[in-house]
Amino acid sequence: MSTVSRDMTGSLTTGPIARTLLAFSLPVLGSNILQSINGSINALWVGHFLGEVGLAATANANLIIFLIISMVFGFGMAGTILIGQHMGRGEIEAVRRATGTGATLFLISGILIATLGWVSAPLMLHAMGTPAEVYPSALPYLRMMFAGMPPALMTVYLAMTLRGVGDSLTPLVAMLPGIVVEVALNPVLILGLGPAPHMGIAGSALATLIANFVQGLTLLYLIYRRDLPIRLRGAELRYLKPAAHLVRFIIVKGVPLGLQMIVVAGSAVVMMVLVNREGTATVAAYGAVTQLWTYIQMPSFAIGMAVSGMAAQNIGAGLWHRVDRIAWTGMGVNLVLTGTIVTLTLLLDGPMLRLFLPHHEDAVAIGQHINLLASWSFIIQGMTLALSSVVRANGAGIIPLLILVIAFIPGRVGSALGLEPWLGTDAIWWSFPVGSILSLILNQIYYRHGSWKKLIVAAPQAVKAAEQSVAA
Repeated sequence: MSTVSRDMTGSLTTGPIARTLLAFSLPVLGSNILQSINGSINALWVGHFLGEVGLAATANANLIIFLIISMVFGFGMAGTILIGQHMGRGEIEAVRRATGTGATLFLISGILIATLGWVSAPLMLHAMGTPAEVYPSALPYLRMMFAGMPPALMTVYLAMTLRGVGDSLTPLVAMLPGIVVEVALNPVLILGLGPAPHMGIAGSALATLIANFVQGLTLLYLIYRRDLPIRLRGAELRYLKPAAHLVRFIIVKGVPLGLQMIVVAGSAVVMMVLVNREGTATVAAYGAVTQLWTYIQMPSFAIGMAVSGMAAQNIGAGLWHRVDRIAWTGMGVNLVLTGTIVTLTLLLDGPMLRLFLPHHEDAVAIGQHINLLASWSFIIQGMTLALSSVVRANGAGIIPLLILVIAFIPGRVGSALGLEPWLGTDAIWWSFPVGSILSLILNQIYYRHGSWKKLIVAAPQAVKAAEQSVAA
C-alpha cells in the first residue's frame, strides 16, 4: 500500500479557510478567464467574418456540445470526489487506481460521443428549432466539434483529477499553448489564409480540435515531468484497466451528478429553443450576452471547484469542523466577487456587446435589455454553487438532482412559459432569477437538514486492499 503524509496533500486540509480557498481558486479562476477570453476571441472572429448568422450558429451548436459533455461530466466529478477523499487520507495508490479507471472510461466515452454525434448532428439541430438561415453554418461547425470530443474530454478529465489532488496550477499552465494555437488558427482556417483551406465556420471548430490536442499533450508532459500524484508508471499502468468496484462507484455516484449537469444543459437548450422563436437578431443578441455571462460566472465556478476540492479532502481527512466553514466562506466570497462583476458588466455592456455585434445596433440593444433583467441572478447562483459543491464533495447526488429539476424545470422553464402571456419575450429573461432564487432556498434547506453528511464515499485504503486480497 502506497501512502504519503497528510502534508503532501497541499494546504487544502490546513491553514486559514479563506486564504486557502482563495489560493486554490485563483489558478482555477485564471484558467476560466483564459478559456473565456479564448471563447470570446473566437466569437469575435466569427462575428466579424461571418456575421450574426455565424454567431447564432455557434450559439446553437455550442449548447448541444455542452449538453453532450454533461452526460459524461458526472462520471469525472464522481472520480474526482473519490480522488480528493483518498488524497485527504494520503492514499496515493488509491488515487492512481481511480485515475486510471476514470481515464479509460473518459477515452471510451469520447470516441462514442464523436461517432454518434457526427451522425446525429442534423437531427439535434432540427430538434432545437435552429433557424433555417443558421442551419447550414451550424451543421459543419457542430460536426467538427464532435470530432474533437476525445481529446477535449481527456483534457477536462486530467484537469479535474489534478484539482482533486490539490493542484490547480498545472491545468492553468497547460492551457496556455492550446489557447495560443486556437487564437492564431481561427482566422487562418476561417478565411483560408496562406496555404490553409477556406473552411468558413468549420475552420473555427477545427482550430478548437487542434488546440485540444495541444493542451492535452502539454498536460500529460507536465504530469510526468513533475511526477505528479496522478501519473502512472510501470506496473501502475495496469490501473488503466477499469477496476470493477471503481466502475461501480463512478456509475452509481456519477449518474446523478451527470444528470444534474444534463438538467442544467437541458434547461439552457430549452431556453435556446424559446429564443430561436424570436428571430435571428434576438438569437445573435443572446449569443453575445452569454459571452458576457461567461465572465460573470467565472468567480463562482472557480470558487465552486475550490470548495469541492477542499471539502473532499477535509471530509476524507475527517476534519468536519472545517467543512462547514468552507461552505459559508465560499458563499461569502462568491457574493462579493460575482456581485462586483455583475455591476461592472451592467455599466459597460454596451461597448462589450458591440465587440461581438459591430454592425447590428438593434441586436446590441436587445442584448443590453437581456443583461439588465437576468444578469443579477448569477450572484444568487454563485452562492448556491458554493453550498452545493460541499454537498457534492461527499457524493450526495439524488436530492441535489431533484432540487435542480425543480429549480430549472418548473422554476426556470415553467416561469418562462407561464409568464409569457403577461411579459412576452421578457418572461424568458425573468425566468433566470426565478430559478436561481428557488434553487438557493431548496439547497439551504438540504444543507442544514439533509442526511448528506452521513454518506460514506471512500473506505480507507487498507480496507480496499483487504477486500481485493479476499477477492483474489
